Amino acid sequence: MAFVKVPGRARHFSAVPDSVAAPVGASGAVPVGASGAVSVAASIAASFALAGQVAARGAVPPAVPDATNLLLGWEFEPFVILSLVIVAVAWWRLLGSIDRAHPERPVARRQRWLFVVGLLVVAIALQSGVARYDTTLFSLHMVQHLLLTLVAPPLLALAAPITQILRAASPETRQHWILPILHSRVVTLIGHPIVAWLAFTAVMWGTHFSPLFNQSLEDPLVHDLEHGLYLAVGLLFWWPVVGLDPAPRRMSHPARIAYLFLQMPQNSFLAMAILFANGPLYAHYATLGAPYGIDALSDQRSAAGIMWFVGDVIFLIATLAVLAGWMRNEARTTNAADRRADDERAAIRQREAELRRRRAAERADQSGAGVSSSDR
Repeated sequence: MAFVKVPGRARHFSAVPDSVAAPVGASGAVPVGASGAVSVAASIAASFALAGQVAARGAVPPAVPDATNLLLGWEFEPFVILSLVIVAVAWWRLLGSIDRAHPERPVARRQRWLFVVGLLVVAIALQSGVARYDTTLFSLHMVQHLLLTLVAPPLLALAAPITQILRAASPETRQHWILPILHSRVVTLIGHPIVAWLAFTAVMWGTHFSPLFNQSLEDPLVHDLEHGLYLAVGLLFWWPVVGLDPAPRRMSHPARIAYLFLQMPQNSFLAMAILFANGPLYAHYATLGAPYGIDALSDQRSAAGIMWFVGDVIFLIATLAVLAGWMRNEARTTNAADRRADDERAAIRQREAELRRRRAAERADQSGAGVSSSDR
């Protein structure tokens, strides 16, 4: 078996049967003849066939991925950028209307900027150098997915967008449009914490261990739909954890901790399943050979390590944040209870003092009446 290098794709070779491979003379020149013609024809045919596949997948970027390429190698797709800009402008206008309608209670600065940062994370995942290499290196593709599922969604949820929409809407719009949607059966079903948890888990396992993942690497449309799915289930998963927006079922802080804690081993098991696979799971990456000197299996294990470590760290940080919120809530509840108790004790003391004054007044009246009768 001889191998013919495919033009334009490093480390990409096409197998040519030995029976049609052209013999090379001592001088290194290929002899002209029937066998040479057949060999050249076969090589050209194989090259065009693989070139077509390469074009369908997108060419491997020639530059080795480094900090500079990942940070500065942005590719601005009009649809993605325009969508993010529209959402950002709509968000800013929404907050402006809230501030004008409620000057005594403007939107908190933290919520104002967390949403913008969340959109920026989405832009980094889809337009930066990370996205440039997502169909070449599984490890960077994993970074992209973590940004879309575990980083951007909680930032967007912490901005409480549903609450802001409710505050900006007129009473008629709230009653006739927004609240009926929030109370609909569909939202009630998908907003249930158990459904959200199971949907997130099913999407993560289903996409990584089904033909969908490899197809997304070959088909740009499927790739975009996969990204949208990841962002959607991420928002669905983090909605009840953050707990700032109205939800069909509000979880207590202990329930949120259990919700996150149970997701952590799921993330670890998925990472281990990828890490300990005997070979490359996705034919797309396997056909690329070893771009930048990284073979598909090594890259796959790096991706699994990123999922395992970064995912568990994010879940741990989120669990600690919920625990801290629980402690603050308990402190607020305790302080409120203490204030109520102090108010009740003050009211009791006031009633007792009032009662003592009345009794003293009654005794004074009785004493005065007794003196008057003795004088007579």
